[in-house]
Amino acid sequence: MARRILERIRELIRAGEYGLTIHALEELEHDGLAGEDLERILLSGRIVERQRDADTGHYKYLVLGQCRSETPAYAVVKFADPKRVLVLTVFLA
Repeated sequence: MARRILERIRELIRAGEYGLTIHALEELEHDGLAGEDLERILLSGRIVERQRDADTGHYKYLVLGQCRSETPAYAVVKFADPKRVLVLTVFLA
């Protein structure tokens, strides 16, 4: 199942069908990362954990990948709907 979900995330990232929360934008800036880094994390990464949101019951996925500098980093994403991924946060490993 994780493989299928990761492939769907990658498809949507490649198609540009993703958005970022304000928190994710702030964390990118705080860590000196750019949009290209975020895309690389998600395209090179693997799902290391699936979490269920206590309030909504929706799943979110912790993806470990690499930035352009090959520095390990995490992104937390969820499906906003079947055709869009929402990036909740990003942080260096």
